[in-house]
Amino acid sequence: MNRFTRRIGSASARRPWVTIATWAVALLLVLPLAGTVGGSFVDDLVAPGSQSEKAMELLEERFPEASGGEAVAVFAVPEGQRLDDHRPAVEAAVARIADVGHVATTADPFTAGALSADGRIGFARITFDVPAMDVDPEDIEALTKAIEPVRDDGVVAELGGDAVFINAETETSGAEAAGLLTALVILVVAFGTVVAALVPIALALVAVAAGLGSVTLLANAMDVSTAAPTIGAMVGLGIGIDYALFIVARHRENRAAGQDNATALSNAMGSSGAAVLFAGGAVIVAMAALALTGLGFLTSIGLSTALVVLFAVASALTLLPALLSLLGDRVHKGRTARIARKVGPSGAAGRWGRKRTPKRLEDTAWWRFAHRVSGRPWRHLLAASAVLLVLAAPALRMETGFPDAGDDATSTTHRRAYDLLAEGFGPGFNAPLLIVVDLTRPGADAEDVPALSRRIAADPGIATVGEPETSAAGDTVVLPTLPTTAPADAETSQTLARVRDLVPDNVAVSGMTAMTDDLTEQLTDTLPVFIAAILAASFLLLLVVFRSVALPLKAAAVNLLSIGGAYGVVVAVFQWGWLGFLFNLEGTFPVASPMPTIFFAVLFALSMDYEVFLLSRVREEYESTGDTRESVARGMAATGRVITSAALIMTVVFLSFVANPSPLVKMMGLGLATAIVLDATIVRMVLVPAAMALLGRATWWLPRWLDRRLPRMGVEGPDRQPHPEPVLAPAAERP
Repeated sequence: MNRFTRRIGSASARRPWVTIATWAVALLLVLPLAGTVGGSFVDDLVAPGSQSEKAMELLEERFPEASGGEAVAVFAVPEGQRLDDHRPAVEAAVARIADVGHVATTADPFTAGALSADGRIGFARITFDVPAMDVDPEDIEALTKAIEPVRDDGVVAELGGDAVFINAETETSGAEAAGLLTALVILVVAFGTVVAALVPIALALVAVAAGLGSVTLLANAMDVSTAAPTIGAMVGLGIGIDYALFIVARHRENRAAGQDNATALSNAMGSSGAAVLFAGGAVIVAMAALALTGLGFLTSIGLSTALVVLFAVASALTLLPALLSLLGDRVHKGRTARIARKVGPSGAAGRWGRKRTPKRLEDTAWWRFAHRVSGRPWRHLLAASAVLLVLAAPALRMETGFPDAGDDATSTTHRRAYDLLAEGFGPGFNAPLLIVVDLTRPGADAEDVPALSRRIAADPGIATVGEPETSAAGDTVVLPTLPTTAPADAETSQTLARVRDLVPDNVAVSGMTAMTDDLTEQLTDTLPVFIAAILAASFLLLLVVFRSVALPLKAAAVNLLSIGGAYGVVVAVFQWGWLGFLFNLEGTFPVASPMPTIFFAVLFALSMDYEVFLLSRVREEYESTGDTRESVARGMAATGRVITSAALIMTVVFLSFVANPSPLVKMMGLGLATAIVLDATIVRMVLVPAAMALLGRATWWLPRWLDRRLPRMGVEGPDRQPHPEPVLAPAAERP
């Protein structure tokens, strides 16, 4: 693997302008195409094979009028007033709504009797001629414009309903730019030069731009979730910066050891470049494994994120060496450049200074800390494990549910409409169910429908059962039903389960609430299979690369601890409300049911990055010394500062998404940031050296018969100088 990445890097460095031009052409092709023929993002909230999916397919086939998406235009006036006083303005708004594309039917609140008991709140139900997930965002925008004039008459007007919630555009906070600026500051401090700091930022932006453009093109071929661009950008920015950082740091380390620019770059690509390729491959595999859930929206998130990561890896292996080749010693421009003028380009005595003596690995704080940990491994292992287990404890009480409009920020129109409808008509109004009767199958027939309706209405969790709606062919009946509780309430799920138990075999329950409950159930059922697949794949990859049985097992165990800690923090903050004010949360929220699966894929993949970069260097040192404890200390001394800087950058990038108005984006940002912090500190710097000290030489044990059968994919750099100095930002020499 190291020879492969060395060849790619060397080829790019020999023809830098050709490489840069190739990337420029790729961007000029992808981005305009994405803007012209790229698809729109939509959430495929269907659990394959579920009762809700079968019911919706039946409606689309036999009763398309009942399968169309729905929205609600909500009108309200202040306390003490009645909506009737503004009837002309409201009716004019309803008339404008009827003229919007794909709107099949609508009715004003006054003729439909859709007014609250105090006459202050009313709604106009809007039915589309396409399913909710297929409603064009442009039609939602047209509806927004249609209700705007009524506000001039003193009426509050908001848009809600499933079609609006599903197709709402994701808001941004602008904090992502602040995150990049902070990452730049960290890189400047780490490298001591603006030029070297700008290179990783620039590469990450190029990779994310190309990746998101490709994701938009992918949306033209398949349904891609509205969350895919956000998650892809979040992961792509962090990984893109980190991968470039690892290679640039190794290149500078080789230069500090006296290697000329071309040799230093080639050796960096053969060592850190190989680690980038392997780590990126692990991330891609983990994200693509989301397809194992069988859910369309998770599959699209996994494939989209994998696509962005693929561009990040490609840019690090090709565009980065081209830039470093062109920049030459200018990559050290700044504080490092001034030092170079003093000491000469390769450590020899310079015109204004004396010969520079590189700082030995044994003189670093990382080396001393690693020996302190390995000197008392049991104490550190147990203490670190206890901390992670305490943080993970809240995860045992995790409650999952699918997010609804009530979980969004109050700055969104669908959240305000949700609150008005719950106030005027009860919380169950936002959780409609569709009871679908297939009269062509044995069970309830047309004469049984009234009795079935009464039986369902008698359930304590049901507020109302509407009048039966029959298809034109008379073979399908729909009973619109409203529960007494909100969509994400546990009581609503219990009501759904009871209703499904009491109806005959030819009756199915669907609607958005039933669909999301089915999704949650399928996610819960498939999560163990998904986790097992990820663990098995990572075990095999690490086994092949590091030629060890113990290391993959250790990696799986410590990664599970850090992920568990992240789960626990998310539960404590979002579900229990601990320190919620720090994150501007407006209440408590169940953990979104897709989050544990997405978290595991992303976090396990990212933790593998640091595992690979640390262990690849430890393996190099072990090949030189044959001493497990010393090789761990030297590996930590060589990579500790780089990994810490990389983790800090990724943490800042992820935390910038916590400022997003959406609680779901906040949840994702906080969970990822927490896991990175835990992984780069407690796990990588305490648990790993303690565990390897206890294992001793058994760390690298591999049965001979297995060694002969495994392919060789080493990531260590064979041509490196013995123990080069790990320099990021060398301090100025004293005269």
